[in-house]
Amino acid sequence: MDTNSRTSKQKEVERIIESLSRAIAQHVLPPGTRLVEAQIVDSLRANRNHVQAALQRLALNKIVTIELNRGAHVSQPSAQEAREIFVARRAIEGAVLESITPELMRKFEQEVSNHMEAEQDATSNSDRRAIVRELSSFHRMLGRISGNRVLADILENLMVRSSLIVALYQRNDEPTCQHDEHGAILEALQKGKNEQAVALMRHHLDHLEAELALDGNSDQSVDVRSLLAAL
Repeated sequence: MDTNSRTSKQKEVERIIESLSRAIAQHVLPPGTRLVEAQIVDSLRANRNHVQAALQRLALNKIVTIELNRGAHVSQPSAQEAREIFVARRAIEGAVLESITPELMRKFEQEVSNHMEAEQDATSNSDRRAIVRELSSFHRMLGRISGNRVLADILENLMVRSSLIVALYQRNDEPTCQHDEHGAILEALQKGKNEQAVALMRHHLDHLEAELALDGNSDQSVDVRSLLAAL
């Protein structure tokens, strides 16, 4: 019974973490947003202890910051941290691509096709949140295709933290991740040209970083309850 109880708690904490991470990654909860426990409990129909555990886990992953007398808020990465995250992404995503074979690409052919179609639809639409979601999902998809769960988990954390950077430092309202660049990376992987795929990804990430104005910050106050309820 004790094991079942722990398993149940772990699943609930993971559910809360996933909900908050998704909201942050999709820019529903902007950097600096104060995360009021009572609002999260209400909107996610969760136990306060589980919410506290989820926030602690997110803080360990640098997605949430918890401060004495201020409580928890969505992290606001500095410009230096932003640059370091892109260094980490080049290393991790390069390793992900190096492990993807043409056989794996064939195995995931339908998922890749469905994603690229959804990505094309999103970029043709004016729904910025959908564009952010689909373009970011491309990188997560590559992590899954690689079959390396450690790399995929690290990449997931980096992608959520990257979303904070984009929300803070993007020069304009248009998402910087490019559909055509994704297509070129996939084509190289399908042909077994991993070195080319890695070079294309490095250029792609250079492009994303160059589109950021790493000289500013922001602070926003929003109603967490209403935003989470919309997910």
